[in-house]
Amino acid sequence: MSIDTSEHELSLIFIGDVMGHGPQITSAYDEEKKAYDYNSVFQYIAPVMQDADYTIANLEVTLAGPPYKGYPQFSSPDELAVACKDAGVDIMVTSNNHTCDRGGKGIVRTVQVLDSLGFMRTGSFCDSTDRKHHTPLIIENDCFRIAILNYTYGTNGLNFPEPTIVNLLDKDIIAADMEKAKASNVDKIIVVTHWGLEYKREPVQSQIAWGEYIFDQGADIVIGSHPHVLEKMVLEKSTNDGGKEELITYSLGNFVSNQRKPRTDGGALFKLTLGKKDDQCYIKNSGYILSWVYTPIEEGKKKYYILPASQYENDTAFFDSMDSFNQMQAFIKDSRELFNEQNVNVPEYIYQNEKWILNQ
Repeated sequence: MSIDTSEHELSLIFIGDVMGHGPQITSAYDEEKKAYDYNSVFQYIAPVMQDADYTIANLEVTLAGPPYKGYPQFSSPDELAVACKDAGVDIMVTSNNHTCDRGGKGIVRTVQVLDSLGFMRTGSFCDSTDRKHHTPLIIENDCFRIAILNYTYGTNGLNFPEPTIVNLLDKDIIAADMEKAKASNVDKIIVVTHWGLEYKREPVQSQIAWGEYIFDQGADIVIGSHPHVLEKMVLEKSTNDGGKEELITYSLGNFVSNQRKPRTDGGALFKLTLGKKDDQCYIKNSGYILSWVYTPIEEGKKKYYILPASQYENDTAFFDSMDSFNQMQAFIKDSRELFNEQNVNVPEYIYQNEKWILNQ
């Protein structure tokens, strides 16, 4: 019997907040077809998303059916999820401050739509049986087994009626879920958190404390969202516990939204490559890809295109105006300054010679 001594790889991409403001809903409506279509939103970023084994998104809207509305209580057309699926999203995490925007019926319909489209998902559930089945969410690929858990700080004061459940940041709940994950014979445990203060570029004490608690319970990777702006990414190996790796991204910012103020008009995709050899699983490399939401007016309608920023940062001819190009350049400059100053062992993926390479 031969022993496998080769190195295996598994790649994951995490994207930030998938929002659905009112102008986005209007933009997606096709008057001729009398239908919604979001596919163009993702056309430029889809190749990046599809270049991973799994892409994981934070769905920060409900799919509760009509009437479709944006802020403050979101319900987007199902076609938004369809376009996410077509663009390469495999997993949706659904626990955030907008999960209860349309009550229990909205929670149930959202997960039913995701199930019907073939997404893997965790974070909010129809009932306790549904939660048990999806907690933790287990990815099985090749020789890898990865657990994913998802929690939010709150739901904007809106309660989830029984029997629906939304995972909240609660020490007892997290501890129990982590024990279940560790008992599932997984290689890595990833916890996706919705936390922090909106529009603040540095993690607040509550994020730092929750991150420490989650790591203490046995998590390996923590992926944060909610602030709608970028926050630092840190990869460290602890000096004890056998050199355990701990990787945290405090906020990936907005993946797509109608927010246009500086720093809210883009975000980062976080790419993580795990390696496994001789039954040891480890972080082989990790890095971020900046993304920016381009909103030109075409045929009298505001459009939304998520751009991989590095790929277009020198392509002035692509843009409708120098104002748009300069706005993207400002986002890139500001984001790089933040990450160059505060990131630890997490570099940028840049686009060179039609390839994405780590700028180490």
